[in-house]
Amino acid sequence: MIMGGLGCRLEASPEAMIDVVRLAIERWGLPHGFAVPAFRQNHAAVQAVAQLFKLPVTVVDLLSLASAQPRCLTHSERARMTMGFGSIAEGCALAVLGPHSQLLGARLAGDGVTCAFAMIKAGSLSP
Repeated sequence: MIMGGLGCRLEASPEAMIDVVRLAIERWGLPHGFAVPAFRQNHAAVQAVAQLFKLPVTVVDLLSLASAQPRCLTHSERARMTMGFGSIAEGCALAVLGPHSQLLGARLAGDGVTCAFAMIKAGSLSP
């Protein structure tokens, strides 16, 4: 199973998010869904991606997002200072799949948006 994690600044556009998600899909394939932190679940960019790709969005609670931070490949000091987490997209993708998941690569970034894909192999232990 592959899950896409999404992160964005408040002012991020739906077009920027769609562009970076398309790049991620070209690189890693179509995910089974997307994961976002609760504070971005209603963001227009997140909703646009869900609607365009017709995939579900899972909301990641803050404790799960915090627990996934040590396994993230990239960390933004700006995100850490403003949101409390250094890696939103990577953290969400990992958190929703549980402790046995792994990133397919470092997050992709666009104009105020980030996207990361994680996977858990079939038969692996779930969270």
